[in-house]
Amino acid sequence: MTEVYKSLGQSAPNATTETDLYTVPAATSAVCSTIIVCNRGGTSTAFRVSHAVGGGATQNKDYLYFDVTIPKNDTFTATVGITMATGDKIKIYAGNGNLSFNLYGTELTP
Repeated sequence: MTEVYKSLGQSAPNATTETDLYTVPAATSAVCSTIIVCNRGGTSTAFRVSHAVGGGATQNKDYLYFDVTIPKNDTFTATVGITMATGDKIKIYAGNGNLSFNLYGTELTP
């Protein structure tokens, strides 16, 4: 088993648009260890993060964070251990266009 520690995804998504941050590639599994959300703007806003098993449409059960408020010019960091299989997705949503998302973890291949 090969383990590669890396940045799994980076995005500064459009406001109020669900966006795929990371999709586990074919023949791969992954462990997401840290997600960082940075508010670059001068006003507070909210964000969402979900884990879609199999990559399907987001359902209520998929949310890891839902409408979490992040203050202006601040950063939210969560250290997690999300295990993911081929095709699983981490999806994000920003209340305005001033958020940056970074996801770090490990990809595992046979």
